[in-house]
Amino acid sequence: MSKLSQQEEKELITFIKDWIKSHGFNQKDLAYALNIKSSRTSEIILKIKELYKKGGIFNIARTLIEIEQNWLNEIKKDYQETNQTSPYNQLDIDSLVNQITQDTCE
Repeated sequence: MSKLSQQEEKELITFIKDWIKSHGFNQKDLAYALNIKSSRTSEIILKIKELYKKGGIFNIARTLIEIEQNWLNEIKKDYQETNQTSPYNQLDIDSLVNQITQDTCE
């Protein structure tokens, strides 16, 4: 594969920065997902260039799509975990209070 032009590289980095912000993540999250040690832009660019050499813009897109899917699945999983109903909801508590009141009156 030929290498990215400076203009393509600049546009790609701008896109990636906007893309990670739109999902509420940061460069550190992207670096982790790309399996690189540093979250510096220069390191991310090196990884993007490596992906480009291995399969062109298609390979970059495929990798970013996989990362996005993982992020969205994690968000969905976290949302489901936080929205699980507790073992007692307000109706259960009211019912218990009523039962206790009835038991003490008898």
